[in-house]
Amino acid sequence: MGSLAVLAKELGYEVSGSDQNVYPPMSTQLEEQGIALSQGYDPAHFSGSDAVSPDMIVIGNTCSRGNPAVEYILENNLSYCSGPQWLSEHVLQDRWVLAVAGTHGKTTTTSMLTWILEYAGLEPGYLVGGVPKNFSCSARLGKSPFFVIEADEYDSAFFDKRSKFVHYRAKTAILGNLEYDHADIFPDLASIQTQFHHLLKTIPQNGLVIAPLHNKNLEEVFARGLWSEKEYFDLQDDPAAQWRVTSLDKQGSHYRVTYVADDGENSGEVNWELLGDHNIQNGVAALAAAAHAGVSLQKGCAALSAFAGVKRRLELLGEFAGVKIYDDFAHHPTAIKTTLDGFRARLNENGESGRLICVIEARSNTMKMGYHQKTLAASLDKADLVIWYKSEASKLDLASIASESLSDFRNYPSTDEIIDDLLKEVVAGDHVVIMSNGGFEGIHMRLAEALGSRQ
Repeated sequence: MGSLAVLAKELGYEVSGSDQNVYPPMSTQLEEQGIALSQGYDPAHFSGSDAVSPDMIVIGNTCSRGNPAVEYILENNLSYCSGPQWLSEHVLQDRWVLAVAGTHGKTTTTSMLTWILEYAGLEPGYLVGGVPKNFSCSARLGKSPFFVIEADEYDSAFFDKRSKFVHYRAKTAILGNLEYDHADIFPDLASIQTQFHHLLKTIPQNGLVIAPLHNKNLEEVFARGLWSEKEYFDLQDDPAAQWRVTSLDKQGSHYRVTYVADDGENSGEVNWELLGDHNIQNGVAALAAAAHAGVSLQKGCAALSAFAGVKRRLELLGEFAGVKIYDDFAHHPTAIKTTLDGFRARLNENGESGRLICVIEARSNTMKMGYHQKTLAASLDKADLVIWYKSEASKLDLASIASESLSDFRNYPSTDEIIDDLLKEVVAGDHVVIMSNGGFEGIHMRLAEALGSRQ
């Protein structure tokens, strides 16, 4: 929604907005763009002495009936629409849309693909659900037909339960992966697969779908119908994949990509600061999508080698009293595992002896509902110490996770207690990875300041 606001401002609209909690990096970006922010959903934002009566209200999918702002909009017959609908009607018409879908890695892959097109001189428009470091902003209209968009499977609004990506009418679509998620709105995996099936129905015959090889959940979607071309990527030299990877180190920072077609094969190398197989898969998918838009593999690999990453994706915030603190957005067992696996591989390859300490806020609705109970312990294996924020709303059995975990596992009901434990525990050389898809009560900088004071 923040990125959408940026696009509306660029189109010439006067834009303001509100949210229950506004925190960096998006709040900072919106302020820099001159977009007025209001805390909470007070109807006075629409009707107070300083308010401007809006011509159109874009309602995000976190707002439902009972929300004071929503009730005011309905009672006063104000014009409103969903974010995806607004994008479809005002931004994506007549564009070559490159959509990035999947359970994990959408923001990073969208940022990679956008950067490749930018590096190639194509000046794409884009909308990313985060803040890519290669750009000053998370969205722009661009100057070419190409528009790259993070394509979420979550529903569009309380009045439109279709997945957002159905509105986007992609010509190039990356389906990076597919697992069960969003237990608050999807009863089972099959219901998510149905939404992906609807996405495939909107892709034209001259379009392209890019997917990982041997992904059972996606193959079941393809079996229901596919009307465009399809290309596979794979991290092994499997002849069934058009896009293949050869790793040149153990941590995922150096690898070769080979594209095999009927008229021969082509290859290039990527050498970057990112790590882990999950980022390699994101990168290869982005290369395949960029190739569909006309970017050579060599140019794409050069772009990825200069890719700076995305804020809050294993972002090093700094070193404090010899302790490095990282901010990461992971909130699903698969994302947690791949991030920690890649980080551990880097520490081992670089010969670093410091401990890997993971601090987690399980904030997503799916996590709180306890759906990932059986897979969480295994996702944490590469951490030396795990400190879990114990939310009253969570149904997870933390004692069971602790008994199954190979890591030292602790949990606390407050961030103050977490910081107190960390201050007693950490020593110079340790790496603290803080994982949350929210603000986590500002624990990152509170810990940094406390360590700085100790130093």
